[in-house]
Amino acid sequence: MPGDNTGLFGQLQQSLGTVIELLRVRLALLGTELGLEKQRLGAGLFWGATAFMCLTVAAVLFCGFVILLLWDSYRLAAVGVLALLFLAGGLLLLQAAQRRLGAESNLFSTSLAELERDRASVTSSAPHEPQ
Repeated sequence: MPGDNTGLFGQLQQSLGTVIELLRVRLALLGTELGLEKQRLGAGLFWGATAFMCLTVAAVLFCGFVILLLWDSYRLAAVGVLALLFLAGGLLLLQAAQRRLGAESNLFSTSLAELERDRASVTSSAPHEPQ
C-alpha cells in the first residue's frame, strides 16, 4: 500500500514529531517560569526599595528626636548609642542578606522535574513488539 504510513519511515517521522512537540512544550514551560521569576523579582525590588526609603526616613527622624530630647544633658551619649544600634542592625541585616543570597535557587525546578519525568518514562519503557 503506497499511501500507508506505518512503515519504519512513518514510525520514525511520528516519533520525531512527538519529540519536537515535547521540546516545544518544555520550552514554553521554561519561558513561563522565567516570566514568573522576573515578575517576582521586580515586585520584590519595588517593595524592598519602598520599604528601604520609609525606614531611612523613620531612622533619621528617630535619631533627630532622641538627640533633641537629650540635647541639654546626654547629647553625645545619645548620638553614640544610636550609632552603635544602627551599626549592629546593619551588620545583622548584611549577614541575613548574605545567607539569603547564598541559598540555592529553585529557578526552573518545575521544568527540570518534568524533564526528569520525561527521561524516566523514555528509559523505562521497553520497545514495543510489532503485532
